[in-house]
Amino acid sequence: MHRIAFVLLPSLVAAAVQAQQPPEGNAPRSPRADSLRQASRLDSEGRTTEARAIFQALVAGAPDDAARAQAQRAMAMSFAFDGDCANAARLEEQVIAYWRTREQAEPLNAFYQQGEMANEAARVCIDAGDLETAERYYRLGRELGLKEPEPKKNPASLWEYRTEHALARLAARRGDRRAAARHVAKAKEWLERDTVMAMPQRRFLPYLEGYVALYLKDYATAEAKLTAALAAQGNQNDPFFHYLLAETFAAQGRADEAKRYYQLAYDKAGGHNPPAAFTRPNARRKLAGG
Repeated sequence: MHRIAFVLLPSLVAAAVQAQQPPEGNAPRSPRADSLRQASRLDSEGRTTEARAIFQALVAGAPDDAARAQAQRAMAMSFAFDGDCANAARLEEQVIAYWRTREQAEPLNAFYQQGEMANEAARVCIDAGDLETAERYYRLGRELGLKEPEPKKNPASLWEYRTEHALARLAARRGDRRAAARHVAKAKEWLERDTVMAMPQRRFLPYLEGYVALYLKDYATAEAKLTAALAAQGNQNDPFFHYLLAETFAAQGRADEAKRYYQLAYDKAGGHNPPAAFTRPNARRKLAGG
C-alpha cells in the first residue's frame, strides 16, 4: 500500500508539537514542545535570529539523538525563512546522518526519511534560487529513497515522479523550455504507470504545469493551471500555490488581484515547513511594496 503525498511532509516541529498537544483539560505540556512552538512562531514573525537561539539550545540540550535530529530539522527550516540554502542543507545533512543510524532498526522508514530530508533541502534551495544545489539534493533524495528494502512502503515510482517533477521546475527556472516540457511529460508518464501512486499525486500536476508556465513567462497558461491547482481537493490552503498565482497576476500588471493573493498566501503560511518558509517572508515583502 502506497503512502505519502508529493508535498513534503510537514516539518517535524509541527508534527511533534501536534503529537504532544494535550487532548483535553489542563494536562501539562512538554516544555520542549513549548519551546519548539515558540521558536516556530518567531520564525513566522520574521524574528529568525531569536528563533535560532532557541533551536540551538534545543539541539545542545537534546535528551537523545532523535530529539536532536528533530531540533536540527527545525533549525534548518529557520534558515529557510531567511532563504539560506547553505545552512538549511547543512542541518538537513545532520538529520540524514541520524536516519542512517536507524537503517537496521527501521529499514522501511529510515531510507524514506533520508530521501525526504534531501528533498526538503532541495526545496529550500530551489526557492532560494540556488538551482545547482537544489538539483544535487533532489537527485540525492531519489538515490536514498530508492534504497528502501522490500517490502517497500513507498514505491520506486514515487521517487521517479518526484524527481521528474523537480527537474521540470528546475528547467523552467533556467529558461529551458524544451527540457521543462520533457520532464513534465515524464512526470505524467509515471502517473500513468502507477495509478495507485498517482491517486494522491495527480492533484499536484496542475501546480507543476502552472509553475513551469510562470517561469517561462506564459502567464495565461500559468493562471489557468494554478487556478486549477487551487481548485483541486486538498490544495485550497497551500500558501505557495496562492503565492505563485499572485506572481502571475503581478506579471500581468493586475495589481489588485496580485495583492489579494499575496495576502492569502501570507495568511495561509502558518506552518514551519518549506512552503511557509518561502511564502511568509516573501509575501510580507510584496505586501509592503518590496
